Amino acid sequence: MSKKKKAIVIVAILLAILISFLGGQTFSKYITEVVGNVNTKIANWNFVVNGQTSETQTINLESTINNRTVKDKKVAPGTKGTILITIDGTGSDVGIKYDVMVDNETTKPNNLRFKYKGQNYNSISDITRIITGVINANDEDKVKTYEIGWEWLYEIGGSVDEIAKHDREDMEALERGAYTFDLTVIGSQIVPKENEAI
Repeated sequence: MSKKKKAIVIVAILLAILISFLGGQTFSKYITEVVGNVNTKIANWNFVVNGQTSETQTINLESTINNRTVKDKKVAPGTKGTILITIDGTGSDVGIKYDVMVDNETTKPNNLRFKYKGQNYNSISDITRIITGVINANDEDKVKTYEIGWEWLYEIGGSVDEIAKHDREDMEALERGAYTFDLTVIGSQIVPKENEAI
């Protein structure tokens, strides 16, 4: 075959391919293109402790005292009170796990005791270690309240010597000054699991 015939055959093949491509586009079936948009709502997070959003609150026992037997609601032997910890996850769209901790506990009187759920404790730290919980995203009531009682015992002991010893401890505590501690409540989102409602 001559070069001229080869060139004509190649051009004819290319024209056939081009015509079939253009013709195929002209006579193709109907085509519909649908474009979808994805809208995602971000879950709300809300975690409030005792009406505040700050992580750490300093607790002074005089602000929790129940009786008025001491001037200006000061703490002294024989006084008692209640510490309320209210954890509120209202408005949160995700589950919340929370832990309560006490830091910077200073000058605790030796004869001051705490009470939680009918049990007596020497330190508030012993109580806060067991205050942990979960607020589920679908819970109707997302408010958890913990009530911790405290009492500065008065003239304790089975003998005159024991009472005198505890009285000396009380005097030393009064001279040291205010008993304070920082209450920290940490709330964190519960990680959703596959095939499980939050």
